[in-house]
Amino acid sequence: MISVTALGEVLIDFTDSGVSANGMKLFERNPGGAPANVLVALERLGLSTAFIGKVGQDMHGDFLRGTLMANGVNCDGLIVDPDYFTTLAFVALDERGERTFSFARKPGADTQLRPEELNQDVINQSRVFHVGSLSLTDEPARSATLAALQMAKAAGCTMSYDPNYRDTLWTSPEAAAEQMRSIIKYMDLIKISDEETDLMTGEHAPADAAAALIEQGAKAVVVTLGSKGAYVRSRDGEAVVPSFKTTVVDTTGAGDSFWGGFLCGFCESAKDPDLLNVDDLRHFARIGNAVASLCVRGRGGIPSMPPRPEVESLLLQI
Repeated sequence: MISVTALGEVLIDFTDSGVSANGMKLFERNPGGAPANVLVALERLGLSTAFIGKVGQDMHGDFLRGTLMANGVNCDGLIVDPDYFTTLAFVALDERGERTFSFARKPGADTQLRPEELNQDVINQSRVFHVGSLSLTDEPARSATLAALQMAKAAGCTMSYDPNYRDTLWTSPEAAAEQMRSIIKYMDLIKISDEETDLMTGEHAPADAAAALIEQGAKAVVVTLGSKGAYVRSRDGEAVVPSFKTTVVDTTGAGDSFWGGFLCGFCESAKDPDLLNVDDLRHFARIGNAVASLCVRGRGGIPSMPPRPEVESLLLQI
């Protein structure tokens, strides 16, 4: 049994790394992509994972596949395509470690995953099936995502969703909202950021947005609040789970690392999503906050995912 399988993008984050001796901006090559980040976070916490997606047959695709495999991620569902280049994202950081993105993805290999290329055996072996929203921006990956969700639902997987809005990848906010909302109906566990509440639900306040998602069928909803921690809501209650104090170097992968910690807590609880209560969500979110607080102390998403002993040590703090 695979604890968590994720479908979506794995890509290169070229992260702002100062300037050269000639005064030219330098970028550091870091492996990333939200679903892949989540999986590596889980692997470093000791859970089994698998990835479904596509990279190009190029140096970056080879590097990403090697990185996932080196971190223990099952790559039976990762397709290498000679016709498309691996997706690249250039990431600029401000003085607080916050990011702005510029994508080389016209099209990127991750958008070219086709329904017939899905590895159904991997999906059928999975306890949790996780997706983001970047696979919904373009065809054929959009159709592949919908086909995979139907396979996972039929296989009895717990369904997990972390939409990830990048405005430059959509024709308009309205188009993004339509597609990103279209798969809510499949989901048991949903994470959104406090910047995505309006886009995903039409509600601004985290509590109202979470309530709207619960009404649409979700069993558990988390709204991440940046340095303030996370708001959680189940069918029986709500709570705010405070973050751990940390020093922020780079926020790349922060939300993904949080969700990896949350899903770790869920998987290890062995609870059915229908039976989750607000105390369960508090516990899962506290693990997520610990993982995220350690992740942002380093540069890049995948390279900064913390090992379990570091997370457990932080969790011992009151």
